[in-house]
Amino acid sequence: MSDADTIEEIKERRREQLLEQLGTDNGADDDSAAGAPDTPIHIESVDHFSEVTESHDVVLVDFYADWCGPCQQLEPIVEQVAAETDAAVAKVDIDRLQPLAQQYGVRGVPTMVLFSDGEAVEQTVGVKPKAQLTTLVENYT
Repeated sequence: MSDADTIEEIKERRREQLLEQLGTDNGADDDSAAGAPDTPIHIESVDHFSEVTESHDVVLVDFYADWCGPCQQLEPIVEQVAAETDAAVAKVDIDRLQPLAQQYGVRGVPTMVLFSDGEAVEQTVGVKPKAQLTTLVENYT
């Protein structure tokens, strides 16, 4: 195991501890949608991505890059969707996690991929209005 793997595991354990302390669902795993966070989840690793997409019923994943102007325009919209819907919203930095971007065919950013029950079901590219993203999420919740 490399130092990078160890650091990622420590970060993930600490993140889980913090989420438990915040306890929005008091440990109730029966209703994943009810436990969806109100803020975007920043994906730290491929394993973290798998955990998030499998532990929530509906997950809207924003593949972005820090240098991308349209991604910056989309950020407040993504935050609103996270706060106002029952879906979990995740953010994947394509520069840090290139294998994930390649796996889901991300050729341009921003790209949004919607997961339902752990499976990718919809994909959209470019800045979309909040209403369109909310409708997309609500079709699966």
